[in-house]
Amino acid sequence: MATPGGLIRAARRGTLAQNMVVDRIFSGIQPTGTPHLGNYLGAIQNWVNLQEEYSSVLYSIMDMHSLTMPKEPALLRQNILDTTAAILACGIDPKKCFLFRQSLVPEHAELAWILGCITNVPRLLRLPQWKMKRASQSNGGTVGLLTYPVLQAADILLYKSTHVPVGEDQVLHLELAQDIAQHFNKKYGEFFPVPKAILSTTKKIKSLRDPTVKMSKSDTQKLATVNIVDSPDEIVLKFRKAVTDFTSEVTYDPASRPGVSNLVSIHSAVSGLSIEEVLHQSVGLDTAHYKMVVAESVIQKFAPIRNEIKKLQEDKAHLIQVLEAGAEKAKELATPIYQEIRRLVGFQ
Repeated sequence: MATPGGLIRAARRGTLAQNMVVDRIFSGIQPTGTPHLGNYLGAIQNWVNLQEEYSSVLYSIMDMHSLTMPKEPALLRQNILDTTAAILACGIDPKKCFLFRQSLVPEHAELAWILGCITNVPRLLRLPQWKMKRASQSNGGTVGLLTYPVLQAADILLYKSTHVPVGEDQVLHLELAQDIAQHFNKKYGEFFPVPKAILSTTKKIKSLRDPTVKMSKSDTQKLATVNIVDSPDEIVLKFRKAVTDFTSEVTYDPASRPGVSNLVSIHSAVSGLSIEEVLHQSVGLDTAHYKMVVAESVIQKFAPIRNEIKKLQEDKAHLIQVLEAGAEKAKELATPIYQEIRRLVGFQ
């Protein structure tokens, strides 16, 4: 039979266990169909590495966020499945992480409302993404477009995430999530860990037609963006037409030679070689021949991924099952955290 002292020590151990902060990764991707080269090198490749390094990892298909820009329902449904197939083919393993669809865990939206009620509107209005994206909407920008950074904060904080892999263009949104966590803790007591950024080591991949802007699926120039399901012929054509300059030597100087430097960054990222190693291997090549070297590296990298995506796309039931099973696991993790948030704010 346990002694009173033993019970007290056990209770203390339980309290300490509850208060211990577990290193937890959270990240998400909007369902825009199959990702492009920039998505893969800037985010997905990093996801694959992180699932090996951390014991608690959550990756979400952010279908709620996708509604901030107009979407046809049938296209959204297909994009969700295509994005899932692509990230599975790239090496994301549901046995090593929770892979789930955001809208299947309603606590994301519920927590976003609570956090929105402690978030300052002028802070949201200053975010550059709001200013940029509202310009593309004829109605001047929706409420959802304005407040989706609060939903991003809820996505992260719902699981008491400690680390978030981000690109340079998402740093301000993570800073908002950090501020919201600190504001909540000040108001209701220490509860959320303040999430830290894990910055991608891959240089931002730029458009092949305009190396001053990042590669984007929405780019109207079809030759600007390499998709991971592009055929070898398509990849060769896009790199052959890539904008460089009038100097034939292969060098790395993003400020004065952005086009060639973008090719070097891509070559380095897909090959696993450093910038210096890539440049050493390219001595004596002119940029025209070097474009084909980079194209071949990309083709070799994406060939097995492309084949696996095609196989996975043929089994929609499997893709749906993966997302639903992941959502069940995510809910199990989120529910006790969210119930405690409800108690803290006075809902129960």
